[in-house]
Amino acid sequence: MNGALPRLSQTERIILELLVAEDEAFGLQLVQQSGGRLKRGTVYVTLGRMQEKGYLESRQEALSEGAIGLPRRLYRPTAYALRVLDAWRAAERVMAGTAQLQES
Repeated sequence: MNGALPRLSQTERIILELLVAEDEAFGLQLVQQSGGRLKRGTVYVTLGRMQEKGYLESRQEALSEGAIGLPRRLYRPTAYALRVLDAWRAAERVMAGTAQLQES
């Protein structure tokens, strides 16, 4: 690795922050909890991309006896995703401190 901070889009960050609070959730649950910041049409595309990057792992929820329809897929952040999120938060703190110094 070259020491560069891994990419984390605004949508990916919202999803990670929601999953950190919930530990595990399904896509529509994340949309509902986002307060309008996530859209139904993009959340599953983003979740798939995050899995490919190694930010999320998922499992299918078991269907209960007599249930109809497809089982939901539950997502949770990986340890790698938590480190990426922590790095972005630290970078923001550094930048906020730098901006305050420049204003002085």
